Parts: sequence; C-alpha cells; structure tokens
Amino acid sequence: MKKSLRLLGPFFAIIMLVALIGCSNDASQPSNDSSDSGEGSSEDLSDERMEVTIMTTSFAPDPVDNSSPALQAIEEYTNMDINLQYVANANYEDRFNVTLASGELPHIMMATKSASFINAARDGAFWDITDYLDEYDNLSQANDIVLNNISVDGRIYGVYRSRPLGRNAVTINKEWLDNLGLDIPETIDDFYEVLRAFTYDDPNQSGQDDTYGMVVSEWHGPWDVMQLWFGAPNAWGFDEDGQLKPTFMFDEYREALEFFKKIYDEGLVNEDFAVMDSGQWFDPIVNGTAGVAIDVADQANRLQNRIKEGYTDDEITLDIFGGVEGPDGLRLMPTPGYAGMLAISTTAVKTEDELRRVLQFLNDLNDEVPQNLSYNGVEGIHHEIIDGELVLTSQQDGGELFDKEVMDLNQFQMAIPEERFMKGPQTALQQKADQIMEENLEYVIPNPAEPLVSPTYTERGTQLDNIMEDARIMYIVGQIDEAGIDEAIELWLNSGGTEYIEEINEAYQIAQDAQS
Repeated sequence: MKKSLRLLGPFFAIIMLVALIGCSNDASQPSNDSSDSGEGSSEDLSDERMEVTIMTTSFAPDPVDNSSPALQAIEEYTNMDINLQYVANANYEDRFNVTLASGELPHIMMATKSASFINAARDGAFWDITDYLDEYDNLSQANDIVLNNISVDGRIYGVYRSRPLGRNAVTINKEWLDNLGLDIPETIDDFYEVLRAFTYDDPNQSGQDDTYGMVVSEWHGPWDVMQLWFGAPNAWGFDEDGQLKPTFMFDEYREALEFFKKIYDEGLVNEDFAVMDSGQWFDPIVNGTAGVAIDVADQANRLQNRIKEGYTDDEITLDIFGGVEGPDGLRLMPTPGYAGMLAISTTAVKTEDELRRVLQFLNDLNDEVPQNLSYNGVEGIHHEIIDGELVLTSQQDGGELFDKEVMDLNQFQMAIPEERFMKGPQTALQQKADQIMEENLEYVIPNPAEPLVSPTYTERGTQLDNIMEDARIMYIVGQIDEAGIDEAIELWLNSGGTEYIEEINEAYQIAQDAQS
C-alpha cells in the first residue's frame, strides 16, 4: 500500500476514509506471525504496524487530531498509528524539560540543541543513531554539514528538520543597476562600486541626493556574511598550529573591518545602522531609498510584494545573488540548516528492532506522498490541482479547515534529502531564490565549532558576544581604532574567552575521537 498510494481524489478519498478506520482498528494488534516469533527479526518488525507517539511544536489554534484525513493517509502510507502530542511553540522548551524530567518520554520528541537535550543525550535518554542512518534511502542522504551542526560529541542523536543551508543572499535593486548600466557584482571591488554608484550616481534618476547603497539594521548578520567574503572563518577557524580560534583573531577579520569602516565613512551604508530597529530594516528598500540588503534569498519576493502587491514578472524591480568573490574565491555564510531534530527515546523505544522500525517510519515520511500530505493535505478535500497547478482550497474562506486538518503536520517533517511536496504557482523571484539557495550549497563555509559545547559559553555567552559585537560597531563608526580592537579581545579573553577557547578545542578533540 505504501508505495502505491497517491494523493487522493475526491471519490477515492471518501473510500479511503472508511478503509482507514477499519485498517487502523485491525492493524493496531500485532500479527500472529510477529507474536509467535517473540521480538522478531528487524526485517519482520520493519513491516509491522505499531503505535508511535510524537511530541512536537504547534502553531495552529486547534492542532490536528486523529480525525484528520491527511494524518490518516500518512498513517496508511507509513503503516503506523500516530499519536500526536502538540505543544504550543512558545511553551515548547519548558514542556520539553518537564517531560524530560518526568522520565515518561514519547517515542519521538522534537528537540532543539539546548543544554538539557545535550545532557540528556549524553546520559543515554535518546538513541545514538549515527551508525544506522546509512541503512535508509532518504536518511542516508542527510547533509554532512547539518549532521555536524546537530552532533553531540561527534555523535548523532536525532533526525534534523531540514531548512535551506544556502539561504543567505543579497537583494539588490535591479532597476537601479539597469539605470546605471551596471551588472550584478561578482567581486568585492564590484560590490563597492555598486554601493558607491547607488549613493552618488543618481540611480533613481530623480536629480536629487536621495539614495544610498546598503541598509543594515542593529542585527549583526550582514557583517558576519560579508566577513567571509574576505576569507575570515565562519565564527571559528584553525590557526597555523591547528587550534580553533574565534574569527576576530584572524587577519582576514581585520581586512573586513577596514572595508566596513570605509563604506560607512563614505556614506554608502545608513549612518544609524547600530540603532535601527530590525522591524524597520527593509523600509528603505521598499520606499526606494537604499539599493542593497543582505538577508535571506526568499526575502526578495516579500519585499517585491511590498513594493507592488501581486506584482507581475514584468514589474520586478529587485534581483538576488548569493555573494561576491574575495581573495579566496566565493565564500558564503550558511544557516545552521535545521530547525530542531526528531530524537528517539530509549525508554519508549526499548530494543534495536523497535529503533529500526521507528527509523524506517521517519525515513518514509520523507517520501513525496507524506510530504505532500503534510504540507498540502488530501486532494479533493484540502487542495485541487487545476491546470497542473496546486490550489489550496482549504486555505480559502479563513483557512479553518486547513488549520484544523493539515497545519502543523509539517512539524514532524524532515525534508531529507529535499523538499518533494508540490508548491503553488511561484513568481520569477521565488524561482530565482530557490535557484540561488541551491547554487550556494557549493560555496558555504561551515563553522567547525558549531556542534561543540562550552560550559563557559553556556554561562557567559551573551557577555562574550557583546564585547566583540560592540567593538566591531565602534570600529566601523570610528569610536575606536585597531588598538581598541586589541583591547576588546584582551577583555574578551579575561572575561572567560581563554577558558572558552580551551573548552572548544577539548570538545573538538573529543568529537574527532568519537568519529574515528
């Protein structure tokens, strides 16, 4: 049944609903063959229907329950009885910790890489699935960078919920480029020239001094992205002795700082960036004051809609590119590549055979049919295919049916190795964003310390981060010079940074030993 099920048409959906009810009741009991063979081999158990409880986040007012035809169809496809325990996203971390402390864990828990999860994984509360992933056609294709990011001491304790790894990009005013006879910049020098021209060469042809190159807000992300263009490490890098050190201890970081100060001094970036509310960040792009913003690739379509709601392709004024080349070529900042992970409890899933059955279930959820059901629901009930295009009918008239029967089913979706669900009509900018995110994957630079845990940073991380982020801002705006950066680094080291570096290197070695 699993491999032959397709998105259900209206008539077939009614038949399936009846069949699912009967199937679910009958299949909840173990088969005679399984009962006769005790625990059974892993091969037998891999096809056996079992009940699985999943605890995960919820965003809908009334989360999906077992009456959802989309959930029932997922159960039929995966041959599992799914019991959902939804928790409001705002309260999830607290509930996770309470559940963890109770010892009564569901089979699968959505987990963030919090200190409590890390400690629980180390204490054996969740299965180490590192050596099992290669047994499954979808899970075996998980991205190595993301696996590294979610690892604990070099081991994997959950299946990550995938998010675009190459999502960071640059949105640029295409109309201004055309007016000035410029192309999308390819190098740092090109990028500087575009910012200069957007500021001083009347890109909007107004005859007024009313534009500038790039808008940045109080959020530090754009500076982090641009640092990599100059060859600086992504947060942490290896020095000449093979030791991990933070990015601000590398010469390339200083080169990036010089560039940042230059574009600030020349008025190519907004003077108030350090205090600009992130909620107002993109207003200058929308109102035609600034020409460049560094955020995520899919931001461009949202901004274009703010400029002209429901725009057509011939009204596009924005464009997107991944980044520009520096001395070491194209180097791009990745996102973590995940939003939590699905961890398998060792108390609810007691045997290796049961673990393999649950892993097979998670693997099957990544197939096209369950992905479509999780995001789009059942054809004829929640959506229609009209002229080959997806129309989410259940999102019309307030979307109550979609919220009740489909929304949040994607909260236990992983999309490994890719998104396979059908999407509605996409604008040219959305298509370009998808293309850019895919192309970026070849050039992203991972943070080697991303998965590593430091007790000092857990305790003093905010203080340590603020020291260097404040110093970077003060250097850009001219309040300190290079000697001031040196003093900030010394303060950072004396405020716990020295211990932080030592702990990161120790944790890295432990992770390397665990993988060997």
